[in-house]
Amino acid sequence: MLKDLLAKYYFDGNYNCAETIIRMANEYYELGLHDRDMIMMGAYGAGIQCGNTCGAVLAAAAVLSMRYVEAKAHESADIKPVTMKMMRAFKEAYGSTLCKDIKPQSFKPEYRCQMTIETACDILEKVIAEYDAEAKA
Repeated sequence: MLKDLLAKYYFDGNYNCAETIIRMANEYYELGLHDRDMIMMGAYGAGIQCGNTCGAVLAAAAVLSMRYVEAKAHESADIKPVTMKMMRAFKEAYGSTLCKDIKPQSFKPEYRCQMTIETACDILEKVIAEYDAEAKA
């Protein structure tokens, strides 16, 4: 499971939510990203550093891009529906995709955003599995 890699990156690596998701997914889904590529997710933690869209949500969207976009998003028939599916799942789980709304529901000082990252992992895995199954049907 994707979230089995959480401790390696979030606690041992001390990465933020967005960095953790992209690093876990890079390893789990073999996305082929280099360390320098993943640094771009750093500013997305803590809701783009200001409580806006959750960094875990943004990183999950980046993972979907790596899986479903060959060269350009507007040339992909998959990126919009799979991303919309993921966004709906976050809204169902938290009622929002904003860090400022999600954090009060799941942040614990001793674990920080661990619960949100775990939820993001569950959502990402489920969305990918369901979308891929639907595409093959």
